Amino acid sequence: MEDVLEVYTRPYDPCRPLVCMDETPKQLIGETRQALPMVAGQAARRDYEYVRNGVANVFMFFEPLAGRRRVKVTPRRTRVEWAESVRELVDRIHPKAEKIVLVMDQLNTHHPGSLYEAFPPAEAKRIADRLEIHYTPKHGSWLNMAEIELAVLSRQCLDRRIADIRELDRHATRWEAERNIKHQKARWRFTTADARIKLRRLYPLLDG
Repeated sequence: MEDVLEVYTRPYDPCRPLVCMDETPKQLIGETRQALPMVAGQAARRDYEYVRNGVANVFMFFEPLAGRRRVKVTPRRTRVEWAESVRELVDRIHPKAEKIVLVMDQLNTHHPGSLYEAFPPAEAKRIADRLEIHYTPKHGSWLNMAEIELAVLSRQCLDRRIADIRELDRHATRWEAERNIKHQKARWRFTTADARIKLRRLYPLLDG
């Protein structure tokens, strides 16, 4: 916990950008009947019946100090999807960065070993060497600012029936662009000093 909190005190550095990463599933739901559009004096109406079209995955890469985020929609949540997303982060989003300071949870796919499952060893090591990874503690996902940004995405964009992965990608891409134009940042206020007071129960008890 204190390791992540220390990372959050660092000033913005374009050579070592801070990126918080998280992901969430999205149930794809289609209509069984055509929805009735909104008309004067009456809201749009949808039938209560629906059809399940599987589950897609949504990756969030959020830069809280720069006010940028990247949303990537994938059909599955596997080590390979994560590795490919991280390679895009390294090579396309931050190709000139010395290191990318990556904060994420301890999900088993979120590991440099996933790079070796997706790419040849030399390529996997090249990507891993560009990362400075900091893991949030177990049961401490609230420390990941990407989780906050995912909550905004879910509330503003994903709280509706979305039938297929292409529609999901369109909604997410539009939301990402609109939010990036506004450079919406995150102001993290919880510090190590706060943790030592408010979360004393998490620290060892020392005699004397």
